[in-house]
Amino acid sequence: MKIAVFASGNGSNFQVIAEQFPVEFVFSDHRDAYVLERAKNLGVASYVFELKEFDNKTAYEEAIVKLLDEHQIDLVCLAGYMKIVGPTLLAAYEGRIINIHPAYLPEFPGAHGIEDAWNAGVDQSGVTIHWVDSGVDTGKVIKQVRVPRLEGDALETFETRIHEAEYKLYPEVLESLGVERK
Repeated sequence: MKIAVFASGNGSNFQVIAEQFPVEFVFSDHRDAYVLERAKNLGVASYVFELKEFDNKTAYEEAIVKLLDEHQIDLVCLAGYMKIVGPTLLAAYEGRIINIHPAYLPEFPGAHGIEDAWNAGVDQSGVTIHWVDSGVDTGKVIKQVRVPRLEGDALETFETRIHEAEYKLYPEVLESLGVERK
């Protein structure tokens, strides 16, 4: 099964995935994303398309679909990809795109799951991997794990535990979906 990882920033989840599974390429929507440096260091091909380079989001997503098709990608793994998947990409790859979200959905959807959970004062949050649909973090859950907020936690320590849970969960889910390890 051929996978591609989409990321917009740091790429720590990409690195965890690429160290354990063959990744065909990483895709980013930012030319200065650190994930591109991680990909280079791991010998993984990378591609960058920025929305501003296209006439509209449809044209942007058509270019992404062409890239995925050219590489015969079976599964797209969103890992900190901060663009909402639009109808063009979703239609072409429906049932073949997964996302990781740093909260226990349906709690705290959207771009700031960790901070939103922290600010709400909850005693636990978590990590969710789900299928991508036309909503924001509304797709069918594949697997979730709870992460406690401990007494004396600062936002940073809570965030670190969330990320540690992500690094464990994504490989488990990929393996369960039939992606073979290196």
